[in-house]
Amino acid sequence: MNKEINGLKEGYWEEYWGNGELMSKGNYTLGKRDGYWEHYYNDGQLMFKGNYINGNLDGYWEYYFSNGQLCYKGNYINGLRDGIWEGYHKNGELDYKEYNIR
Repeated sequence: MNKEINGLKEGYWEEYWGNGELMSKGNYTLGKRDGYWEHYYNDGQLMFKGNYINGNLDGYWEYYFSNGQLCYKGNYINGLRDGIWEGYHKNGELDYKEYNIR
């Protein structure tokens, strides 16, 4: 866990906030985020989760308010929003739907 090869992060990593709470966890390949990652608020609540390919957001992502309620969700391709995205109010009600074309 948390190793570097030739100065580049490699393999599974966990990163922590100053208060000791987990900030993020996932894999690096040649210093770039790769695969599934999770990022947390400094109180341990999930902030967002999704996939990276070669350091770019790619695939389905979900983002959360600090109260744990879903904030918005959708897909990325090569770091850009793609397709239908939905956003929500803190009470869980749908706020918007938008369609993104890369």
